[in-house]
Amino acid sequence: MAQAPDANPFFARKNTFSVFGAYSNDSSHILMGQAEGRRLLNIGASYGRRLYVNRVVNWQYNGEILPVALESDLLGQEVDTQTEPVVKTYPPQPVGQILSCDLGSTSYKYVLPDPGGGSTTYSGTQTYSCIGRKWTIGEAISPIGFQWNFLPRLKTQPFFIGHGGYMYSTQPIPVLEAGSFNFTFDVGAGVELYRSKNQSVRAEYRFHHISNHGTAYANPGIDNGLFQVTYSFGH
Repeated sequence: MAQAPDANPFFARKNTFSVFGAYSNDSSHILMGQAEGRRLLNIGASYGRRLYVNRVVNWQYNGEILPVALESDLLGQEVDTQTEPVVKTYPPQPVGQILSCDLGSTSYKYVLPDPGGGSTTYSGTQTYSCIGRKWTIGEAISPIGFQWNFLPRLKTQPFFIGHGGYMYSTQPIPVLEAGSFNFTFDVGAGVELYRSKNQSVRAEYRFHHISNHGTAYANPGIDNGLFQVTYSFGH
């Protein structure tokens, strides 16, 4: 007997629920960020809604919520080596979060008046170095997002994804002069493998940016390359 044709020939759920984990081991000046050496660890969930599908593309709304959004900053120290009025090296002093381990040295020279008249010249070099890192916990939400899956008749589908949202951390990041409230956006691409029409696994790489858009005294920004693995299910 002839079999009835599949009423839905696409691997394209109407409603999709997902859980995911994402990690980045480093940050650099990819596009706009200036803070180096930052690490990210995100655990979250997302919801997707199919908007349009044909044999070429499955266009979906996609929003994410991250109850765990960890960010790791570099911590530094300063060593003051004085050459005037006497040669002296002061004990290292912690300076908190620093932008980079490559800050190097800064020379200084200034003149101060003496109480009894005359003046004294002070000069020397301040050398900065990294002494570790500190993790800061935060939460994030990206209510604006999209996902385009290509060739939705296939079980293995390349896709393109992007989001916009914000993040709140318990302390300012990536430096003390920056804020605890930051805006975020990401764009990325990957592959989605459907185990069935209801379940799939995604692996992707994203460009991820964090900055406060000038709402704090300092706004160095953070650019990361983020790797993410997602399990999805729905109908």
